[in-house]
Amino acid sequence: MSRPPAAPAIPGGAIATTSEQIRRLEGSLGVTLFARTPQGMRLTEPGRILLAQAHGLLDHAEMVRLAATGQRRRVRVGTLEMLAATRLPGITRRLAGRRPGIDLDVTVLSQQPMLSGIAQGTLDAGLLLDSGVQLGALGFAPPPGLDFLDVGEVRLALVTSPKGHADTLLTTGPGCAIRMACDRMTGLGTERRELPSVVTVREWVKQGLGIALLPDFAISEDLAAGTLVELEFPAPALVLRMVWLGGRNRFSQTCSSIERNIMFHWLYWHHGDNHHSAHEWSQSPGRP
Repeated sequence: MSRPPAAPAIPGGAIATTSEQIRRLEGSLGVTLFARTPQGMRLTEPGRILLAQAHGLLDHAEMVRLAATGQRRRVRVGTLEMLAATRLPGITRRLAGRRPGIDLDVTVLSQQPMLSGIAQGTLDAGLLLDSGVQLGALGFAPPPGLDFLDVGEVRLALVTSPKGHADTLLTTGPGCAIRMACDRMTGLGTERRELPSVVTVREWVKQGLGIALLPDFAISEDLAAGTLVELEFPAPALVLRMVWLGGRNRFSQTCSSIERNIMFHWLYWHHGDNHHSAHEWSQSPGRP
């Protein structure tokens, strides 16, 4: 995972990171909640016990809030179309089961308009693709003041039709995360053709019109069915990144009051998908 959400102020006006909160909590309890490994952070047995207990306490607190106010919480999330179709349904389903008092409003946007909406307050958060340990490392310029948390990994694969293919590299247009990933790689050939969407690129590849670098969630069924085949190519993975405006905006306040520590919520969401053990909690200058 990456830079955690805003938290209570500490001396000097800085914002305490979730990594710092974890260390403080471990110190106050006298137990280790996470095992720090080269592959990332894994919950220890005391951490699993605390996580289970925290869910019950937070559920009760949300029930009390809902009973007292009679108002459901509404969180506005922007995301890319391909993520809205493939990743958000599972998150929405689990969120509805764990937090029935929250309504999730989803808006499909390209990367830059989504970031602008978060910075301007028209969106509470955004779900996007990126790389590295800094926001925008994939090749886009984020507005200042955004915080983020990495909640998953997306593998990229160079694919073609099993019937043969043209040598053209099919890509999406500028500004798309997959296009940015292509632009950062060498050895993909020089002849390119731009197409309007990842779905269009995939279908053209299936027709033998070229090769393409595509995310795992867009091609898994075709690879299993044999309508696409993967070529040997060392493509690095991207990160699935939740982004929001730092400080005490509505999203930070909502997550704080629901979770007190948003880390636990994301661990819960991905615990069911067995993703949490591979997540890496990174921060500058170092990991916790």
